[in-house]
Amino acid sequence: MLRRLFLVFAMMTVVVACSSTPESSGTADEGMLTPPEDRTPISQSDVIYDDATANTGTMNAPGTQEDLVASVGDRIFFGYDSSELDTTARQTLDRQAAWLRTYPNTRVMIEGHADERGTREYNLALGERRANAVKNYLLALGIEGNRVETISYGKERPAVLGSDETAWSRNRRGVMVVQ
Repeated sequence: MLRRLFLVFAMMTVVVACSSTPESSGTADEGMLTPPEDRTPISQSDVIYDDATANTGTMNAPGTQEDLVASVGDRIFFGYDSSELDTTARQTLDRQAAWLRTYPNTRVMIEGHADERGTREYNLALGERRANAVKNYLLALGIEGNRVETISYGKERPAVLGSDETAWSRNRRGVMVVQ
């Protein structure tokens, strides 16, 4: 009897937890959040925030991933088949470097990502070049090398599913993750 009661309680908890849905704007970027001060459509080089790292309205602890995302953004974007940093990417990395100087004991992992086109091996190498481009820029800004690690995921961890330019442009990225 207790077992059944527990099972019913557990099922009700799951139903209640799954019943709330995020507010939808009805745009093509549904599921992607932009910084709260700018709800205009985003372009390839704009910083975007996905649901996994979005600010939930609660106060973020200083020096955490949530603080990084809310304060300066955690990702930059690259052009097709490129590891070159454009002006927007460098501006975001400048803000990330300033954030890292504010939290001198914080270590980060730079993830390099690619879109789905190309072979697995090619995209892993491209992701590595992208992650290293971000790391080298941060080092040039004075961030200590022992605080920054890199990893390439190639095309294995897309942020956006799809086989069109919109999805591809959001998957060609470098992401800073607080360790």
